[in-house]
Amino acid sequence: MKKILALALSALMLFAFCACGTPAETVAETTAEVVDNTTAEVVDNTPDTEKKVFRVAMECAYAPYNWAQETDANGAVAIADTNMFAYGYDVIIAKKIAEENNWDLEIVKLDWDSLIPALQAGTVDAVIAGQSITADRLEQVDFSTPYYYATIVTLVKNDSAFASATSIADLKGATGTSQLGTIWYDHCLGQIPEVNMLPAQETAPNMLVALNAGTCDVVVTDRPTGEAALVAYDNFKLLDFYGTEGDYTVSDEDINIGISVQKGNTEMLDAINAVLATMTASDFNDLMAEAISVQPLAE
Repeated sequence: MKKILALALSALMLFAFCACGTPAETVAETTAEVVDNTTAEVVDNTPDTEKKVFRVAMECAYAPYNWAQETDANGAVAIADTNMFAYGYDVIIAKKIAEENNWDLEIVKLDWDSLIPALQAGTVDAVIAGQSITADRLEQVDFSTPYYYATIVTLVKNDSAFASATSIADLKGATGTSQLGTIWYDHCLGQIPEVNMLPAQETAPNMLVALNAGTCDVVVTDRPTGEAALVAYDNFKLLDFYGTEGDYTVSDEDINIGISVQKGNTEMLDAINAVLATMTASDFNDLMAEAISVQPLAE
């Protein structure tokens, strides 16, 4: 009824003004004012901007850091352009960062060697994939503060001749491998005296399969990956020389795990670091233990 009365009033005013020779511009302005007044109570709820989509790349094949599964169990996140879901420690951290910044999270599955190029091309916002913060990588991307601290360990089979080793010196002459493009293969494996280094394996699961099949005697990896392997393979033994003179020689940068972003993207880096700053090493360990407990083959 209000709108009908307003329109009728507008028509009467327009007639009156025209009759008195009011200029057309004045008539138009007056009519617009009346119409505006009749719609002043309508509220526009359309958001000014949509929520940011936080695109995070990972392998989705690197338990307990990340893996693919068929359902959204335990809070897994859909993998873009697939009918699968991603979960693991990296996904838990990505979800926390997205929630704290009010972003929508999207997981992008990429091969290990494609992760940094995707950042450089700007097709993803961050890589959360168990990456060590190495000097070489720092030349290509920027890293957050560590979101995990991973010591180096060795995996052997329970019945191996090397199962009683207490230092890398005791692994002398072993045949070994590890994952391609990692500090484990590029820096640590070669520290074993007279090691027979096999070609690097493309993924972490591949190196575990190689050990289980007897293709190699040892696999060098980090502790979370090693602990996860013990759940999946009950015939494996984990050798940890950390804190002894017989340990692998590594720097803090080698074992500190960080989140990488495109070089110069300080806004993204600051947003990520602000969230990590609220967490402690104990928090990281608890979340990793949670991931290991629900990883594939854990049940």
